[in-house]
Amino acid sequence: MSSLGDILLTTPVIRSLKKRNPNLEIHFMLREQYSEILENNPHISKLIKLNKDYHPKSVAQELRSEEYDLIVDLQNNIRSHKINKALKIPAVRYNKPYLKRFALVHFKQNYYKSVMAIPERYAEAVSEDLLDDKGLELFIPNEFSTQLEEDNNYIAFCPGSRHYTKMWPIINYIELGKLLVKDRYKIVLLGGSDDIESCEIISSNIDDSINLCSDNNLFQTSADMQKCKLVICNDSGLMHIASALNVPLVSFFGSTVKEFGFSPYKCKNLVLENNSLSCRPCSHIGRNSCPKKHFNCMKEITPSIAYKNISEFITTL
Repeated sequence: MSSLGDILLTTPVIRSLKKRNPNLEIHFMLREQYSEILENNPHISKLIKLNKDYHPKSVAQELRSEEYDLIVDLQNNIRSHKINKALKIPAVRYNKPYLKRFALVHFKQNYYKSVMAIPERYAEAVSEDLLDDKGLELFIPNEFSTQLEEDNNYIAFCPGSRHYTKMWPIINYIELGKLLVKDRYKIVLLGGSDDIESCEIISSNIDDSINLCSDNNLFQTSADMQKCKLVICNDSGLMHIASALNVPLVSFFGSTVKEFGFSPYKCKNLVLENNSLSCRPCSHIGRNSCPKKHFNCMKEITPSIAYKNISEFITTL
């Protein structure tokens, strides 16, 4: 119910549940603003769309007539608990590693035994051997087609993210774009309404770049992304869309780290992060400013460092 990326990360669980038992009827509860992410998912029978002011008890009262057999709670927060309690039916829950996360963020003590992807943690709520070997899923309606030509060497830049400390600086995207243009790649800017200004600045400083930043048109952005050779992005919802579309991607991780489980899932990818800092991670979701005031987790990943790693990554595709 919380974000685009979190919802996409549930899709392997949805698919695997349906694959294990095709007779299951799966209803999925989410915030109305994110509902299009799953509207075309063939494994889901019904979407329960919540407005921003929803009340858990009222929601539960409306759902009682469905006579559910089981709740799979992959949110596991106060509101989802209230809905579960009011429905009074069996429930299984995603086990959030609160203490491990707290220790890593606040004391830099790493008690994670391994880097486990969030879909795998979600699946443990149901069964350890639930998941198949496929990645995330996003189903684009047929009426959406790319605005890009077929025969160009497109690389997509997605410079946005919900939080400042998860965004590689705009000037770095510009300098990286100039380096990639010399290699005859054409830069495509993708993003939503919050990214319009950033995309305009980057596009205006990179020769022949194409600015396709839209007013949160998820499916059009996805259709255009599919035509790109590579996506370069921050730790964001569009990173998970690229994963779902199985487009190779490079992502910058600043204030967050891979131990939290939100890295690109089951797709060709490269995560660029600064592992030399003792202050990482400073948050598990991102912050509005750098608490140390230097923002070196992102600034020290220079355009030249990124270009070198990206060039090497491209040779593997």
